[in-house]
Amino acid sequence: MIRVITVEREYGSGGAEIAGALAQRLGWKLWDQALTTEIARRMECDCRVVEEREEKQDPLFHRLMMAFMRGSHEGSQNAPRLKIADAECIREVAEEVVKEAAQCGGCVLVGRGSAYYLQDRKDVFHVFVYAPPEDKVRRLRARGKNEREARHLVETVDRDRQAFIKRYFDIDWPERHKFNMMVNSKIGEAACVEMILHAVSLAEKKAAAAHAPQSVAS
Repeated sequence: MIRVITVEREYGSGGAEIAGALAQRLGWKLWDQALTTEIARRMECDCRVVEEREEKQDPLFHRLMMAFMRGSHEGSQNAPRLKIADAECIREVAEEVVKEAAQCGGCVLVGRGSAYYLQDRKDVFHVFVYAPPEDKVRRLRARGKNEREARHLVETVDRDRQAFIKRYFDIDWPERHKFNMMVNSKIGEAACVEMILHAVSLAEKKAAAAHAPQSVAS
């Protein structure tokens, strides 16, 4: 029985919108912005701090500063109060939240390494959403970005995600065999949702057949 769907996505591919539509169709909880909010709540910091650093590596200067703070006497004494929100801390809390959400089931998880944290669970269906560059630029422009901004984001955000996944999972993002399904959102978000739901249904039927008692020929 599939109880969780993870949606990994290229930036601008519409993966978040597809995940939202999936959650709505299934009546499940969507963990996208809610995941960022919960991480911020647990870390006692502003959501914007988490948004700026999740699925990214910290810049070298920031990492060096954090290493210095943690290694210094003052940093050691004040660490619990400092609530340092670097990429490593955010990643650790994200892993906790993702695994707790999966344990409860009935949810759609968007990015933040969820597909990789939950690889060992048999009740999770992993989806990767991608799109041609021009489609991603067009989608971002529809959200209010200008041409230059849209193209810059398409080129850089996924590069950050790739570096994040490589550093923390030693995986060359997206590592296709980690996913049950890869879908090109160029066909339209509604079509993607239908395809994913159909694939989940087929996966459940296959799993049920595999566990059904085999009849013995007389």
